[in-house]
Amino acid sequence: MNERTVLFVCVENAGRSLMAEAIFNAHPAPGWRATSGGTRPATEPHPRTRTLLAEIGLTLPAHAPQLATPEMIEAATVRISMGCLDDASCPANLKALKMSDWELPDPARLDDAGARGVRDEIRSRMQVLRTELVLRDRRLRALELRTQ
Repeated sequence: MNERTVLFVCVENAGRSLMAEAIFNAHPAPGWRATSGGTRPATEPHPRTRTLLAEIGLTLPAHAPQLATPEMIEAATVRISMGCLDDASCPANLKALKMSDWELPDPARLDDAGARGVRDEIRSRMQVLRTELVLRDRRLRALELRTQ
């Protein structure tokens, strides 16, 4: 199977989605990788994002905050909103797609304990996501074998 992509989208691509990308890519499901983008990307990651990741031994993704382009959205196998579907800047094509929405508050607007809580919730959800992706791949392989 070719490598598949999980796209994490938040408003600024400066906190939640960058953390999700880094956390997923530290231990990806086999054959998967993550990327992230924002509906209104910031010029740089929120300073707290670097610290929150460092506390768990991770670093920021190599890319700067970037726009979740229509091409990026269409190319993704799995799309997860990090609470931006209710934001006015969320593109209609993003809302129209089958997208999971992890309704998480923006850690930039929280105190340190609240921001850590968001990070830890992302980590917890990531464990579930990895398991779901592995099970999804097993079901697809079983279907392929039956049709051969």
